[in-house]
Amino acid sequence: MKKLSFITSLLAMPVLLVAQGGGLDPADILKPLKDQWTSYSGDMSGKRYSALKQITTQNVKNLSLRWVNNNITTGCGPNGTGQSAVAAPEGGGRGGRGGGAPGAAGRIVTGGLGTGEVNTCGPTRFGGGILFVDGVLYGASQNDVYAIDARDGAVLWHYYWKYRGGTTTGTRGPSMWHNYIFFELHDDWVVCLDAKTGREVWKKEIAPFEQQYFSSNVPLVLGNHLIVGTGNDTDEPAYIKSLDPETGEEQWRLYSTAQKPGDPGLETWPSLDAARHGGGTSWIPGSYDPDTHLYIYGTGNPTPSYTQGRGDGDNLYTSCVLAVNVDTGKMAWYFQTSPHDTHDWDSTQTPILADAVFGGRMRKLVMMAMRNGYFFVLDRVTGEHLVTSKLGLVNNYASDISPDSPLHLNKRGEVQRNPNKDATIAGTLVNGDVLNFPPPTFSPDTGLFYVHEQNSIGITYLLEPDPRGSMGLGGISGGGGISFGTFLDAIDYKTGKVVWRHELTNGSVGLTSTAGGVLFLSNGGGIEALRATDGRPLWHSEIGSLSSPPETFLLDGKQHVLATGAAGLYMFVLN
Repeated sequence: MKKLSFITSLLAMPVLLVAQGGGLDPADILKPLKDQWTSYSGDMSGKRYSALKQITTQNVKNLSLRWVNNNITTGCGPNGTGQSAVAAPEGGGRGGRGGGAPGAAGRIVTGGLGTGEVNTCGPTRFGGGILFVDGVLYGASQNDVYAIDARDGAVLWHYYWKYRGGTTTGTRGPSMWHNYIFFELHDDWVVCLDAKTGREVWKKEIAPFEQQYFSSNVPLVLGNHLIVGTGNDTDEPAYIKSLDPETGEEQWRLYSTAQKPGDPGLETWPSLDAARHGGGTSWIPGSYDPDTHLYIYGTGNPTPSYTQGRGDGDNLYTSCVLAVNVDTGKMAWYFQTSPHDTHDWDSTQTPILADAVFGGRMRKLVMMAMRNGYFFVLDRVTGEHLVTSKLGLVNNYASDISPDSPLHLNKRGEVQRNPNKDATIAGTLVNGDVLNFPPPTFSPDTGLFYVHEQNSIGITYLLEPDPRGSMGLGGISGGGGISFGTFLDAIDYKTGKVVWRHELTNGSVGLTSTAGGVLFLSNGGGIEALRATDGRPLWHSEIGSLSSPPETFLLDGKQHVLATGAAGLYMFVLN
């Protein structure tokens, strides 16, 4: 009986213990980016800088396609293959070789709380980061996760989530830890999948679906903490929380705004009720410093976004960069990039961590280029402000009355808006977003921070002066927009000055730099390579507009470049 009881106990043990034997070693997640691509930004520093140097400015022109798969589709219906189709049997379906072979869906594993009726079948547009670990790619669209053989593009398995509906945005992709794949679903669940089979290990609700949250962030594993965040455009409280990666049980939760009397930042709101529903959602992954255990990430805009009703204070901690100790869930420091934001200029852009010389000595830095068109450098341990500089050709929202006055900053180095540029009933001439969520890159070789800059100006009309009638992003309208072009900016991190600009024909979806001196980006309906020192074009492939940033890694001893163009995956190799 004792022996039988012991055997029964072994059989009842969760797959967690077995799964930890393979997959991605947590130590590899913290290594500088090189052979593999282990997280949203390649590594946890956010630099998107690869130490690989097989591809150089001289030979990048020799990149050619190894394979393409543009036959990967999203799931729909009750089983992911359509309303009446039958899913591929387990162990079968390694289609998609060469892009177009039957059975490109691979083995389908279904999950979710819906019926599949609101899922729409169609070509997959991969979003966010695509992981590359041990010869396998792990990528995702809004309701689907895929494991793909990196050598031929064959789909190994396809996890299909039956979506319940609600707000939809682009996903930031999956994450990996040991043999688990983690993914956030828009109807507010996070799932843990077995990396070998795609089957669910566990799933947990992140936020109440009835409160119209949406979850599109990357669930990052930092130490023994799985960090998840949500978004919404309404007035529900915003937070990140830490889960146990093995079980999904909540460890701690950090709200972006005050939720009870005595909470920090409450004095910057007109009332506790305004603070509780003040916004500050987190929908882009941050970066992590393992030495200090600080997770550094950005929060979104306050709500209501455009009208008054939030008092005259800064509305902390919305439109901020926050440093949080992952072991305690406590905030170490904050820096607000847009105090009292009235333009929906969140601070959710990717922060970049680098150890670099500043002021004649090595400093632990965090660099950020924000949606409001300003570039910042801080000490990432203390939050001390070091640099603020202005980007954009027509950026006027924070200009002082005198056109030749210095930057309009407060004593913390934070940008102070010009209230005359807020939306008005008569209309206000103000710049649009200078940047947005596509991730930047930083090359320690050139000392340059690269980011996409867009330039437009238009008239913003206030349609609803009463904040009660314009919650979330409502209450305004725009017109008369004029574009002044889009560019790739190369910024000297020590001064904040733009060293050079490269004109783009369309918007970027993110950047990657390499030790070979090459920048990879999307431009001109395809993928482009530039020389990192001066922006000189070196190579271009017309594969259609990219849906996620280019990536590079080592496969079979050769450096490869992965791109997501024209609703498919394109794998390039150096010949």
